[in-house]
Amino acid sequence: MYNKLQYISQGKTIEEQLYNIHHALDAGCDWIQLRFKNQTAKDTFALAEAVKFLCEEYLANFIVNDNLYLAQQIAADGVHLGLTDMNIAEARAILGNTKIIGGTANTFEDIESHVKNGCDYIGLGPFRFTDTKEKLSPILGLSGYYTILQKMKNSKIETPVYAIGGITLNDISPLMETGIHGIAVSGMITKSDQKEKLIQQLNEQLYANVSV
Repeated sequence: MYNKLQYISQGKTIEEQLYNIHHALDAGCDWIQLRFKNQTAKDTFALAEAVKFLCEEYLANFIVNDNLYLAQQIAADGVHLGLTDMNIAEARAILGNTKIIGGTANTFEDIESHVKNGCDYIGLGPFRFTDTKEKLSPILGLSGYYTILQKMKNSKIETPVYAIGGITLNDISPLMETGIHGIAVSGMITKSDQKEKLIQQLNEQLYANVSV
């Protein structure tokens, strides 16, 4: 089963991105989603290649955000597609069945559509306001997750769901109670000056009720 903690990379330059990703890996994060928006193809490729090398070194999953052809080109572990990106079924046809495809969702209908099209996991959010992302979808809050996860249960949809968007350490226990699989965080890890301790605390809460 997939790791419960995803780090979505941050940084406006290749150097910042590599610095942040390397520190997250070093602190024990083993799932990296590379998010490097509005950059040249050359810079994005150079960064992705370096991150792939790092992830291999740390035995971490490496997912590319939005850019399916880049994920294919550098043989990443998979791709994460937003609501306005390429259709999941189309992406699956290109990448094949061995790669991980994640999809962003804001409603139960989004999830139904993604799952029908062969999505492996869902990034459901935003949980609360976050300045990491422009054009934010309607905020879900805990009640939104409860409602959507309940509908998934009733429809027997078992695709892992990750909560995303402005999550703090105190949110994890109540969020896990809604039935989500894990969380995807960005700023929380980037801004922490005690990343190893933070990732340990996050994992303790994420795996608290998991029988080994």
